[in-house]
Amino acid sequence: MNMSGRCAACKYLRRRCPSDCILSPYFPSSDPQRFTYVNRIYGASNVAKMLQELIMPHLRAEAAETWRYEAQCKIQDLIYGCIGVISQLYINKYKIYTECQLAKTRVEIALMNSDGQEPPQAQVDQQI
Repeated sequence: MNMSGRCAACKYLRRRCPSDCILSPYFPSSDPQRFTYVNRIYGASNVAKMLQELIMPHLRAEAAETWRYEAQCKIQDLIYGCIGVISQLYINKYKIYTECQLAKTRVEIALMNSDGQEPPQAQVDQQI
């Protein structure tokens, strides 16, 4: 049990927080919203079961943080959840890449025009 009494999970569930509470280290009473997200999407018993079944206990904190993030995304975007965030990041990355390619092409065109040459596409258009 943590020093301030019950963990956020036990407070939410209105139960006594045992000294070996599996949820206590990952859902402190100082951050009750963290447990609320996870409980709403996964359920307290499922989260406790998943934490206990982790083969590598040192990864429990990371798993709890991942579940919190996924649950928060799912609550904010019921249709896409985390996939919506990942898609938006991918779109932004592609947009930045495209803008860089456009800037590079404009510089190449400017350099060609300053040398008195026409851009390659303009030369092809004139030959047709």
